[in-house]
Amino acid sequence: MGRVSMNIRWSADLVSSCVLFFVVASAPFPFGSTNNLAIAFWCACLGTALVFAPANALRRPHLWIIAGIFIVVAAYGFALHEQLSDSPWIAPYHPIWKQLGSLFDTAVAPSASIVRYEALFAVGAPLANILAILVGLVIGADARRARQVMLVIALSGSFYAAYGVFSFLIEPTMILWRDKTAYLSSVTGTFINRNTAAAYFGSCAVIWILLLLTDVRRHLPGGRFRWSNLSRDLAKIPQASIALKFAALLICVMAMFMTGSRAGVAVSLLSMIFVFVVFLRKDLRPRTGVWMALAAAALVALVLLELLGGRVVGRFDSQGLTDSGRLEGWKSSLLIIADTPWFGTGMGTFQSAFPAFRSPNISMRGTWNAAHSTPLEVALEAGIPMTLLLASAWAVMLTVLARGVLSRKRDASIPLAAIGTALLALLHSGLDFTLQIPGYSIPFFALFGVGLAQSFHSGEGSIEPKGAAANALSTRAHTSGSPKQSSFQVLGP
Repeated sequence: MGRVSMNIRWSADLVSSCVLFFVVASAPFPFGSTNNLAIAFWCACLGTALVFAPANALRRPHLWIIAGIFIVVAAYGFALHEQLSDSPWIAPYHPIWKQLGSLFDTAVAPSASIVRYEALFAVGAPLANILAILVGLVIGADARRARQVMLVIALSGSFYAAYGVFSFLIEPTMILWRDKTAYLSSVTGTFINRNTAAAYFGSCAVIWILLLLTDVRRHLPGGRFRWSNLSRDLAKIPQASIALKFAALLICVMAMFMTGSRAGVAVSLLSMIFVFVVFLRKDLRPRTGVWMALAAAALVALVLLELLGGRVVGRFDSQGLTDSGRLEGWKSSLLIIADTPWFGTGMGTFQSAFPAFRSPNISMRGTWNAAHSTPLEVALEAGIPMTLLLASAWAVMLTVLARGVLSRKRDASIPLAAIGTALLALLHSGLDFTLQIPGYSIPFFALFGVGLAQSFHSGEGSIEPKGAAANALSTRAHTSGSPKQSSFQVLGP
């Protein structure tokens, strides 16, 4: 009976893990998965993985994190009710419906959202992210699976980077099987937008740096970098695996620079420097080592920027970090937030709300379908309270990941990869809409979940009953003190 139970548990773990591997590797493929049908498919896959994911490795700290995630879920549920219901509990009706009724000289059924039922379609991407972080947390409680998730994201990123570079060289006017209508002079991989592509390739490069450093450290005597003997020790390391990881890192960095994205390249380089220095912090001199490592990493980043980032440097020189049109767009978004601060205009309604507040200083060409700042767009569509709740959730997650990086001796690279990519995503989403693209957000929310799961030691916060633990300790002490009896118990019936 016990063997049957173990086989079922192993099969469930294999199914959930394979589904998660498939999702994190494939989500960027269909043009960044921005289509509602693609989002629904990933939600179904992640829901299936969550159903089959074995929870036996979860400990008390993991349960507290899951409880926090369900608070966010409850907040989204409340916002959905207020914006979809004909009779919201506390949200006021948006005045646009009264104005619309006066135009037609008839009563129009009001709503808290300026576009009725739009929130139902807009909740798909946040739901996919929540499912991804939950599945990553449950599956990532097993350290072996956590390392596999990290490797799958990195490998798939290098394949997308290679595709992006080669497709740009061979046929730059196509993305997969569609005509490329924008960013013809930039590598975008399977994404439509070059900024999202830069953040994705940069995030994968962050993971490859950690995988490379971990592999090098594992082959060093004593598992530490001894700088005086470093050249001799490196010569003894098997070159094949190091060369493959370095090649994968190089292709991701090359694709990142070829996107031509200013903010994407800048925040990616900052994240790479961050994880490099934090990983090596214990091997550096107490006072001057960190500063020397920072200087060396910054110098390498500047050299790479000079050699590979000519277009990026040119755009920095001519336009700075961001253009004036985007700044005007943020000012217009702030006016909308001030107009509806508590419940917003409704999830998914930015494109409908923005024209009435659009600054005359913005070019009349094109339409604005995003605020180019995720925090601003969340506040605009869902209200300031929801934005503050999500900011608090991010702060808790970063704190837990930082604790994991500082406290763990083994597998510390997993929470470090999560916090490095989380900081990259946060910084870039303040200037663009990276976290609103499911093809980027789903793999990295899964990585955040894995990093949270591995931020605690294997025995920390065990939910095993105290009595059972005491009996186990008593039995262990009894058998260790009586070797003859112990051998009889093992060999006897």
